[in-house]
Amino acid sequence: MIIHAIAFTDRGQSWQQQLGFPVDRGIPVMEWARKYFDDSDALLFIGACGIAVRAVAPLLRDKTTDPAVLVMDEAGKHVISLLSGHIGGANMLAGEIALKTGAVPVITTATDLRGITAADTWAVEHDCAIENPEAIKSVSSAMLAGHAVGVAITERQIDPPFPVTLWLRPRTLVLGAGCRRDIDPDAFEEKVLSFLKENSVSLLALRAVATIDLKQHEPALVRFCSRYSLPLQVYSADELRAVPGIFAHSDFVEKTTGVDNVCERAAVLAGGSLLVGKTAAEGITLALAGTREI
Repeated sequence: MIIHAIAFTDRGQSWQQQLGFPVDRGIPVMEWARKYFDDSDALLFIGACGIAVRAVAPLLRDKTTDPAVLVMDEAGKHVISLLSGHIGGANMLAGEIALKTGAVPVITTATDLRGITAADTWAVEHDCAIENPEAIKSVSSAMLAGHAVGVAITERQIDPPFPVTLWLRPRTLVLGAGCRRDIDPDAFEEKVLSFLKENSVSLLALRAVATIDLKQHEPALVRFCSRYSLPLQVYSADELRAVPGIFAHSDFVEKTTGVDNVCERAAVLAGGSLLVGKTAAEGITLALAGTREI
């Protein structure tokens, strides 16, 4: 977890040893916030709450992407989970900082105060992507009122089973991919999205894209992974050839790459069992693997 902290007094900065990470000082706070907001998992302000609010207010975008923001007073009496308590992990981090400093954690989210596990907290703990975060408020309100809630946890694209459904997508699938050199990135992206749609699979259920090392710099693959924040896992021909199982065979692919199949073998090596076999069209091959049936 990438945490950046700033203090405004010597006393505030002196907490860095107990916290276990550096505490900056002497940098204009607005400049400091702009520098670290996008690249941090959490920001800790050691000082007045109002300073933190004014510093991050212009930078806030969305609760699903904003970092956790916390405030601790310079005396270490209280540590406040200010923003992104659930998805960003500020509530949990407030508890961890409290253990290190002796401060009292200040948590204001209603579900936590009532001892109810919030749906978005559960999603983060179980590595699920939240497809429609706008439904979190309705689900949380229903939970607090003691009413039934509608949460669907599936990789599949299906009809909504509830009047208001919060969709959680377990990141369990790996897309195996191969393609002709210099394939058009737009055509590759369109093909992948079509492949997932045809198999009724949510894009958010992907946890990685896998291919042969010959393709690690292929622009279409690199752009797709960057656009959807997916890691690109690459393997040598020897590693792919050693994958046990029965896979589609191509003499052309074997002659070109040294292994008879890239997409299926790479998907299985990175992702578990083959769930959707090789689909080939227009110089692109795709397959899907996962650790469980979907």
